[in-house]
Amino acid sequence: MSRTAPNHRSVNRALSTLALLAFTAGAVTACSDHGSAAKHPTSQSAASSSSPETSQAGGAKLHMIDNDGHRLAFYVTRGNGSTIVLDSGGGEYSSQWKDIVPKLHAATGATVITYDRAGLGKSDVVPGPWKVESAVSDLKAGLEQLGVTKDVTLVSHSQAGEIANYFAKDNPEMLSGAVLVDANLPQFFTDEEIPRLVAATQPEVDAAKKDPDKPENRQLISTTEGFAAAHKAFHQVTWPDSVPATVIVSEKTPFEASPEDAQRWRDAAAQFAHGAPNRTLVTAEGTSHEVPTDRPDFVLKEIEDMCATQH
Repeated sequence: MSRTAPNHRSVNRALSTLALLAFTAGAVTACSDHGSAAKHPTSQSAASSSSPETSQAGGAKLHMIDNDGHRLAFYVTRGNGSTIVLDSGGGEYSSQWKDIVPKLHAATGATVITYDRAGLGKSDVVPGPWKVESAVSDLKAGLEQLGVTKDVTLVSHSQAGEIANYFAKDNPEMLSGAVLVDANLPQFFTDEEIPRLVAATQPEVDAAKKDPDKPENRQLISTTEGFAAAHKAFHQVTWPDSVPATVIVSEKTPFEASPEDAQRWRDAAAQFAHGAPNRTLVTAEGTSHEVPTDRPDFVLKEIEDMCATQH
């Protein structure tokens, strides 16, 4: 049977899903201020954030967390009882959730936490390949240092789905539920799909290596190093039956111009959702892959519903 490879534009659109920064107009990239923010902090910027807690706009407070020799920025809007953690897609950082956080806090009364993964926002750059194990360690260290060890609803977009799956596997006792927003799921990364993704992104990787110090290029290169092996391992990860999950799929998927890959994306979400009776699959009508931006109201409702079922 003949196979249709994704065209160049759809591949670029898909890159953000895989944490490989897209370069075409209209695709999501790191915002213009990501570049300066992603660089390793100068002594002046580090000093300005050296206190464990500083006020931020909207009531959130910045906590600089130390883990494995680097510092990460966690933003906390304090509430009562449970905690909701919002984890951004590839190339994005905490600001992705700025419109959702105050509404979510007002609606649920919960503590709401966002954070910048290593190399993004106010968090330190960590040289070398991006490793999901390190990202999971960063998230867990941040939560533990903030005193959050249970009753967490984890909301994960795109690449953060990989972090969520490993985090849930290793720390199910910390989670009361999860909302996976058009997220990377193990079922998608088959032995047939991985080579397609690697081949499709190679032109962007080659171009990025010509200017490896540019923040977005650094992010792209770090994510593609060891991509195939890492995602073969990811394909084997199993979500714990004890943790309920809502799986949100965008209408267009990250592969809008490639029907074959788009269907595989939908099938993977359905397969994940059908893996246990406490998982729900919903489609965000009228959305691109950027569901939190396209339909923040939809995401907000699904988070509220998940929290309501746990209390």
